[in-house]
Amino acid sequence: MSLRLLRASTALTLVLIALPATGQPLDTEGDIALEPISVAASKRKVATDTAAPVTTIDETEIKDRQAGTIAELIDSVPGVALVNGSTPTGSGISIRGYGATSTYGTDQKVQVIVDEAITGSEEIYRIGTQLFTDPALYSSVDVLRGTIGSFEYGSGIVGGVVRAETKNASDFTGGVPGFRLRETLEYSSNGDGFATSTILAWQPTDRAEFLANYTLRRQDAQVDGAGETIGNSQFETPSWLLKGRVYLDAAKEHSLTLSYTDTSTAERDVPYDSFDTSDAIFGNVDRDIDSRTATLVYNFAPASNPLIDFDAILSYADQEIDQSYVPGSSSMAPPGGFPTVNADHRYETTRLAFKNTARFATGAVDHELRTGLEFIRKERESADSAPGGTDRRVAVYAIDEMRLGNWTVTPALRFETQEIEDGTGFGGPDTYDNDALMGGVSARYEFANGVGLFANAAYTESLPILDDLYGTARGMSDPVPQPELMSQSEKSHTFELGGSYDAASVFGAGDDLALKATAYATTLWDVTSYTVPGASGSYVDTVETHGLELEASYSMASGFYSDLNLALARGEENYPDGLGDADWRALPGDSARLTLGKRFGDVLDMSWEVVAFNDIEVEDDETPGFSVHNLRATYTPQKGILAGTEMRFGIENAFDRDYQPRRSTRPAPGRNFKVSLARTF
Repeated sequence: MSLRLLRASTALTLVLIALPATGQPLDTEGDIALEPISVAASKRKVATDTAAPVTTIDETEIKDRQAGTIAELIDSVPGVALVNGSTPTGSGISIRGYGATSTYGTDQKVQVIVDEAITGSEEIYRIGTQLFTDPALYSSVDVLRGTIGSFEYGSGIVGGVVRAETKNASDFTGGVPGFRLRETLEYSSNGDGFATSTILAWQPTDRAEFLANYTLRRQDAQVDGAGETIGNSQFETPSWLLKGRVYLDAAKEHSLTLSYTDTSTAERDVPYDSFDTSDAIFGNVDRDIDSRTATLVYNFAPASNPLIDFDAILSYADQEIDQSYVPGSSSMAPPGGFPTVNADHRYETTRLAFKNTARFATGAVDHELRTGLEFIRKERESADSAPGGTDRRVAVYAIDEMRLGNWTVTPALRFETQEIEDGTGFGGPDTYDNDALMGGVSARYEFANGVGLFANAAYTESLPILDDLYGTARGMSDPVPQPELMSQSEKSHTFELGGSYDAASVFGAGDDLALKATAYATTLWDVTSYTVPGASGSYVDTVETHGLELEASYSMASGFYSDLNLALARGEENYPDGLGDADWRALPGDSARLTLGKRFGDVLDMSWEVVAFNDIEVEDDETPGFSVHNLRATYTPQKGILAGTEMRFGIENAFDRDYQPRRSTRPAPGRNFKVSLARTF
């Protein structure tokens, strides 16, 4: 850990603790008089009541962070690392060393779900994650790390799950019939960024609610800490959200919820290689991207029957990428550009799911049994370097959370069967069939003093994917069928041990302390996602990773609060006989994130966040460590003409540090001043 982190943390702690010690409230005239101090919680709740390593970013934190992308929003979660992140194109999400790479936006081991719709990205060459959606659309984002807890969301999840829930009209109407209009304006200095978000919420009765949101986010090219322009960092993304919920009966036991999101971007004369790693060999393109999701949910939850909390879900995700070569933009490309650069892509995922939560008791054991049946159909058009076809899957799962006294034991099972149909017409086998049984168990014991201990074990399989129908190294103009990959699933197991502590009035009256530490070890084998560097066609034998994640929060009745995240990770990739082994290529480096802040009633919230990474060397590739300081303040007047207005101010990378995280392919942005104004009418 850097000395700068320790010095800054100590100094700020002394300043913030000294404020309430004076016994004099901050006081100014008029509208900005501060309310009396009240008991305050930390910015982020630590999930001490579960064995699963899960973190929730709620709507308040989403607003305070003023993130421009979903990736930027969740990089504060321990174990999460970004490939770039400040732009929707050329970025990706990695959890525990799995997920995005600098060549593809995903390795299929991190699942992204938006309102029950499976979305995220495909393995499209050098374009990155196609998670084109705006943080302003969401009320919360859950990040689940590892395999434990993932079996109701999919198979082959080694890194984790990102679940985003869109906003509801009742979030603004408070459940009272009427109209509400919310307008948010944001500005950021680095890249002259601008965003506007308009929300119309209408609740005609207490049984119906409807919401419409339009968000436009725009950013010019940013500069790094050295003042140099960051390549391919400009973007413009308009986003839509339409959502409605209707209760079908007076008792509100039957409901229908429909949501639709649409985010697009139009890029002109930009590098095809959105990661900016290939020295402009591919040239530039005009690229249009549109990402749409739609979800219809029927829920039946009779108050008189705890055995039934039933959902029928129909979801659809459609991602479309159209691109064409800009003539003359590459001295190495043929006159019309490489076929890969001119390729258009479209992939559609339809999911029909039925799930139920039953609550009951057998003797002294209380059960919460979650069961589900899923039908998933993914269709993708063929394109150069990306074979097309249809991937049909059927899955069933059962997860039983059992409570007996201080014990909570949760076994989980998932069975999934698959049929992949080759849609390329290049002469390989027509279909491939696979199936897998996977599952895990977690056990947690909670002592009376607030201490909890837990252990988790999980096994999952990643069934073959459409990308592996043909070898892509030679391009789709010269396809090479890969039937050996289409009949082999990747397999992994993960073991976790950890503990938690949650108690009030620990050091003084009215304070609250929460801690959670998770140690994990994961092994991946029968690998088909990673090849041996310099040995084309040879796949890695195994990947072994292990690490420690810590989350902590502390708050005082005076309004002082502190949050701490820590992530340590190690790993290696083992090669076939004679080829040796190496450090795991996706290691992000050890990191710590400390937030110190103070709330003054409901009026003012001020915080200082320090992010620090240690030096890391992976196979002679050394990345220097760094520490970055971010300042945030939220001012919400309670009186006068500004009452109800939310004003947020932020400074990211306050000391204009020039740095580049190891997983990123371009420098991080330099100092960035952010301001936002919001009001609900």
